[in-house]
Amino acid sequence: MRRREFISLLGGAAAWPLAAWAQQARMPVIGFLRSTSAEGTEHLLAAFREGLKETGHVEGQNLAIEYRWAEGNVDRLPGLAAELARQEVAVIVANGVAANAAKAATRTIPIVFVVGIDPVRTGLVASLNRPGTNVTGISIVTGPDLHAKRLEVLHELAPKAVTIAALLDPNVVESVAHDVEQAARALGLEVLIVKAGGEGEFEAAFLKMAQSRAGALLVGGGAFFVTQRRRIVGMAAKHALPASYMTRDSVEVGGLMSYGPSQVDAYRRAGIYVGRILDGAKPADLPVELPTKYELVINLKTAKALGLNVPDKLLALADEVIE
Repeated sequence: MRRREFISLLGGAAAWPLAAWAQQARMPVIGFLRSTSAEGTEHLLAAFREGLKETGHVEGQNLAIEYRWAEGNVDRLPGLAAELARQEVAVIVANGVAANAAKAATRTIPIVFVVGIDPVRTGLVASLNRPGTNVTGISIVTGPDLHAKRLEVLHELAPKAVTIAALLDPNVVESVAHDVEQAARALGLEVLIVKAGGEGEFEAAFLKMAQSRAGALLVGGGAFFVTQRRRIVGMAAKHALPASYMTRDSVEVGGLMSYGPSQVDAYRRAGIYVGRILDGAKPADLPVELPTKYELVINLKTAKALGLNVPDKLLALADEVIE
């Protein structure tokens, strides 16, 4: 092969990846920001990608996703959000407190949140119907009715429990304590409110439950508790406390049961919103969506370890039974 032909061939070979890189550079990039670690989020990511696919957007084909995980350290969120803003991603998807960090980092890049708190009360949006800025999303906010249902199901699983402890994160909306107390009174139950806002507060919290002879445990929501789910589940097992959790994540690692809005459904709908924004919709014109699907998950192995008999009625109602 002559030298000129060799150089020509080399140039052609080099041109292909450059063209591919150029094509990828033209792809919209989504920033995916969570306050938790990546562990245990596979089902949420799959649901998010499914929502994107429903609008004709597929990761690796016509869009790219940049993932950022705070690993439970909320102090990292402002830096991670600022990093995505500097990259000028097309949309930022964020959970819980990560959504507030994203909003503080940019007023122009569209933000789609999935949060378990009232987005109006926390200042994420002006109203549910008219978000008004670059921020919208899915709110899986809970209320008295949900707490009442969770307490009702927990009492059916642990009928001998007279006092039920409620473990809450003080950094989450304070009205949760009032809602739980109100729901407990309606069911004729006593409730003990216990709070833990840091890793070093769990031991004292569970000691207080033991001293008060709580017979069951209702665990509140929030990104911090999701990150600490293995520890909470382990301590509930150590104290032989039948416990109810907000999301299935805790049941998958040994928790007794969960009842609450489906996070899988919420992330699928978040994917749809992102797809619509990529197609030209404005966040200000997309109303905040509320929960439409709830799920009950029961861990039979844990029930057996606690000496509990799960009523057939609950088994029939359960969306999933882990054996």
